[in-house]
Amino acid sequence: MSQRIAFVAAQTEEAAAARVELVARYGDASLETAEVIVALGGDGFMLRSLHRHMARGVPVYGMKLGTVGFLMNQHAVDGLPERIAQAQPTLLRPLEMRATTEAGGDAVALAFNEVSLLRQTKQAAHVRVALNGVVKIEELVCDGVLVSTTAGSTAYNLSAHGPILPLGSQLLALTPISPFRPRRWRGAILPAVTEVRFEILDHYKRPVSATADSHEVRDVVEVRIRESRERTMTLLFDPEHNLEERILNEQFEL
Repeated sequence: MSQRIAFVAAQTEEAAAARVELVARYGDASLETAEVIVALGGDGFMLRSLHRHMARGVPVYGMKLGTVGFLMNQHAVDGLPERIAQAQPTLLRPLEMRATTEAGGDAVALAFNEVSLLRQTKQAAHVRVALNGVVKIEELVCDGVLVSTTAGSTAYNLSAHGPILPLGSQLLALTPISPFRPRRWRGAILPAVTEVRFEILDHYKRPVSATADSHEVRDVVEVRIRESRERTMTLLFDPEHNLEERILNEQFEL
């Protein structure tokens, strides 16, 4: 096995110690010359690694050394090159968020898990929801609302009682967070090509923030979300424990 592997680790003692051991065994290529990046940590660190190294376009193989490891493989020192060679690739297409702020600024950010809107004060948010330019909900009164990818559907989306989406389904989840009105609306499953637009109503009295993964923009007045057509990242998973199987199994957790 001749992969050039670059190791990156979360800022924890456990992850740092694992990196030292792996580098001693397999060497450590520079990020500029690596053929694969091995990320050591939890899902939060994996998301940061995907954003940080997106421009390189190198596949990422994660090993769980954190509290949550849905996007990670099991940690083991032995046989790493063989595991990487046999790993199954999963292509991720992030969401692209374009947010306009009350001050007139524009912000663009990508999200591999979800884009979420949340109220900034004790006042409920009032949001107009449009899909592909057609208004579907004139006024959604809620604590917030999110759009999730398939990979992110078991994260915040699931906590907000959104649906789990199978990988490869080319779908998005549109999920309200503590909706008050319409009282019976529980969200929607959308084709991945859908452009979602949120317009914040009464934004001076009821300010709202928008967050793409961990990138937050405050005091937004309009947010447009669509699947990126230009950016992708590849995750590598051991055949016996791939991401599609994890998403399937999550639906039977009681």
